Amino acid sequence: MPVTTHNGQLLWQRRTPLTQWAIWFGWLALAVLFVLSWQIMNKNTIWLFVEDAPRQAADLLSRAWPPRWSYLERLWGPLWDTINIATLGTGLGIVLATPVAFLAARNTTPSAALLRPLALLIIVASRSINSLIWALLLVAIIGPGLLAGIIAIALRSIGFIGKLLYEAIEEIDETQVEAVRATGASGRQIMDYAVWPQIAPAFAGISVFRWDINIRESTILGLVGAGGIGLQLQSSLARLAWAEVTVIFIVILATVAVSEWVSAKVRAAII
Repeated sequence: MPVTTHNGQLLWQRRTPLTQWAIWFGWLALAVLFVLSWQIMNKNTIWLFVEDAPRQAADLLSRAWPPRWSYLERLWGPLWDTINIATLGTGLGIVLATPVAFLAARNTTPSAALLRPLALLIIVASRSINSLIWALLLVAIIGPGLLAGIIAIALRSIGFIGKLLYEAIEEIDETQVEAVRATGASGRQIMDYAVWPQIAPAFAGISVFRWDINIRESTILGLVGAGGIGLQLQSSLARLAWAEVTVIFIVILATVAVSEWVSAKVRAAII
């Protein structure tokens, strides 16, 4: 901004003095916050353990390598369960999230005063709670097993799919909707011929992307009793069988890599 000096010349300054002071105050507040956070961390940290961490890590790695490959044959069943949890949970999540998305979108909700806030609340609630927490709650309610894992994945997927889908619905070209409406089409026909064709690619891409995420999340649900390969991981950790844990980690890594590749290929073909 221009600033007039005592001799009448105009000088350009990048910021006003008030803005500059605000920036310095912000940096000062950040420094104070860092110091306070460091003090809190330092207070609750046992530094003797930290100093001993390299030796403990080396000892753990020596017991975890080489992997116990004979344990691999016991992982195919739990791995198949994990894939089923992710796939069925994603499917159920899609079924539940699609109507919620249409209720949340401004241009398709039948009630902006009642149903839209309710749909947005469902989306926020789903996204706020991690799938592991959902699984922990469901195991306590319906007992351990694959069903708890499937429902946990579905409940977590509602928020992700619902949010991205309702944003895609709100970004559609309204001129196409008006053109179909002008022909005297019913609400169902407008949805079939004007709205859905515009969001179908986004819907497919979101669904595949969420399935890829759910493959990763379902691998740990067994830690709380919700089935899958996480049960084997929990068992090996409890027995301190680190060579078996290494095999499980390798299998999980390979599974996630394959799901990522499949997801990328499918989304590239759709988009």
